[in-house]
Amino acid sequence: MSTPPVFDPTTLPSDDNVNAYTFCVELKGSQWFLQKGKMIAYYGRIDFNGIGHGRLDRLLRTSFHSPLHAGDWVVAEGTGKMLLADRAFDVNSFDLDDGNLTIRSGNLLAYQPSLALKQSIVPGFLTLIGTGKFVAASNGPVVFMEPPVRVDPQALVGWADCPSPCHHYDHGYMSGLMGGVRALTGIGGASGEEHQFEFVGAGTVLLQSSEALMPEQATGVVGAEPGVPGSHGPAGGAGQHGSAPRLPGQLGNLQASLRLETVVCGV
Repeated sequence: MSTPPVFDPTTLPSDDNVNAYTFCVELKGSQWFLQKGKMIAYYGRIDFNGIGHGRLDRLLRTSFHSPLHAGDWVVAEGTGKMLLADRAFDVNSFDLDDGNLTIRSGNLLAYQPSLALKQSIVPGFLTLIGTGKFVAASNGPVVFMEPPVRVDPQALVGWADCPSPCHHYDHGYMSGLMGGVRALTGIGGASGEEHQFEFVGAGTVLLQSSEALMPEQATGVVGAEPGVPGSHGPAGGAGQHGSAPRLPGQLGNLQASLRLETVVCGV
């Protein structure tokens, strides 16, 4: 049986994968935007500040334009090496060169501030614009497809340099008695394959090798574990309300209010 490698700051890669499930970001007095709960370890002197922290105001004006997601992100800055992972899902980095890429919000782990993050017009997706590197997770390896193509919505990770998709429903989905029920309720479907996202035009579509979405998880939440500060429940001692502590500048209740308004407006 082979001995597994043991890493230290000198043997860890720089801005590259440690393995299929872990990515190492090297900070050299620089900054990265990082989704909460995705850093598993780091070497060096790295600080983590919540979005909205006053000292970072200039950075936010150029690189972060997504108020609905602001409570889910922090800025990592300093010098050292930082390991990123997400529940043993596949993790990879991608480079944008004066381009734009729209990605499912839960799949985006981190990105360089040279990229600007914006809310996509498609609910549940974010758009990165500019030149720089970002790190994303997927349930299985990513497959790159050229439009025109129709894809299962649950397999879709994102799309680059092409128009947003439109919905496509097979004729059988809309016809007959059950078609009328679906038209009124939006509920139904025999196999789950009758509804696709359709992409046309130039560009690239990113698919994960699975029709199972990455399970939603509240970002930054720590389970009830003895000795873990900020964990939920009596064992972690998180306080009377069992809420995780807020980082400086986190939007807190405003974040929840914005999301609620989005849901109401979408009804």
